[in-house]
Amino acid sequence: MPIATPLVRGDISVIDYRCDAGPEDRPFPEQHQAFSLSYVRAGGFGCRTRGRSHELIAGSVMVGYPGDEFICTHDHHGCGDECLSFQFSEEMVDRLSGSRADPKKIWRIGALAPQPRLMIIGELAQSAARGRCDLGVDEIGLVFAMRYDELLTGRKPRFATPGPADRRRAVESALWLDARAGEDVSLQSAAEQVQLSPFHFLRLFSAVLGVTPHQYLVRARLRRAARLLIETQQSITNIALEAGFADLSNFVRTFHRAAGASPGHFRRAARGDRKIFQERLGTPALM
Repeated sequence: MPIATPLVRGDISVIDYRCDAGPEDRPFPEQHQAFSLSYVRAGGFGCRTRGRSHELIAGSVMVGYPGDEFICTHDHHGCGDECLSFQFSEEMVDRLSGSRADPKKIWRIGALAPQPRLMIIGELAQSAARGRCDLGVDEIGLVFAMRYDELLTGRKPRFATPGPADRRRAVESALWLDARAGEDVSLQSAAEQVQLSPFHFLRLFSAVLGVTPHQYLVRARLRRAARLLIETQQSITNIALEAGFADLSNFVRTFHRAAGASPGHFRRAARGDRKIFQERLGTPALM
């Protein structure tokens, strides 16, 4: 059953699933509602679909095709399982597939054994879903899908060198993100501003500016938070919310990772506590 939904927007959704079923529980038929890649991060389960049976363990990927029925079993797995599921619109799958023959064939295989190149991205996605890195779960979901496509087809994506118009689009997007750093901004909404799909927008922005859109958004929020810590008397909780962070713990963790000090210590350092500058921020002694 879903325990959290880190993202439901446009062409991609990310859902966190946890199942506590065991061998004594009776399996029942279910149906995939979207194209999906569900990364098994813990435990394991069986899956029967399209006349085949699969055993999925940590690192495996359950592959979903809209309308396909499947039955999950736990005959050999008594500890339940946890999955992070990326779900894609048909339009997104078409963009990933390009013009090759039978582009959706790779979405009908039911399951995929653990693959190193996918496992690394799956763990990164899990970290992002928990707010422990400054990448967006929607961005990582796209990368996961691109690597899945490449792995099964052997077709590597081709990236054209950005031209002047592309560079202008990327810069305009960065300005748009910076102005809305305090808001809840998605990859989809940012892409729409320059009339690109999220798939192409992510590639273009990263190629031109060297960071992903979400990374830039987080850093814009950090700049705003630092300025508010220095120049205002607002509480740290209010600053976190005004800067655009969803909750205080995520803000404190992200700020500490960037500054080498907590927001409170940074504020004290900015107001003249030299010891914190020297010890926490790693600066040389001030003369």
